[in-house]
Amino acid sequence: MLTERTESEYRQERRGRPGAETRYRRSGRTSIALGWTVRHAQVAADAAADGLFPLITNSRDLSPRELLDRYKHQPCLERRHEQLKSGLAVVPMWLKSVARIEAILLLDFVALLVRALIEREVRRRMQDEGLKSLPLYPEDRECPSPTAERILGIFASLQRHDLVADGQVVQTFEPQLTATQRRVISVLVLQRRV
Repeated sequence: MLTERTESEYRQERRGRPGAETRYRRSGRTSIALGWTVRHAQVAADAAADGLFPLITNSRDLSPRELLDRYKHQPCLERRHEQLKSGLAVVPMWLKSVARIEAILLLDFVALLVRALIEREVRRRMQDEGLKSLPLYPEDRECPSPTAERILGIFASLQRHDLVADGQVVQTFEPQLTATQRRVISVLVLQRRV
């Protein structure tokens, strides 16, 4: 709450020593002070609601515990959608027909699915082989949970060149794989050995 207070101040009208006939002029200075009181009932109500938050859903068959578990899984889904803008570099575009919008969304979905499958396969194979991490970070630092971004990133600089003369391939220059790239390829084998 704000309280306003005016302080009066008296000053001589003219300079000099004050005397019996000196006239004074009154001036006022207003100041505003901030004051507060603790509303104990409100504090108690807030304390009782600490840690609680409402979840709104249209599902009638979930228990409150199942609903909370599904809500807690939401950041994982949002992380996948974040990859659209970062890893896949999806940007806004103007499309003239619904069919084109659906086609672009399908391609985005397939790209996200492929990235998720790469991550899942590498992590499963690491678990099967007893690997705790792979050296995917700069300076070959260990990465315990490889992401598709890291896995694909180590192959970004690879190039294969064909030397062509008169329309015929004369020589092919294969890329030289690093030890880390060979290790990831061996882990990423999509067919399991029986």
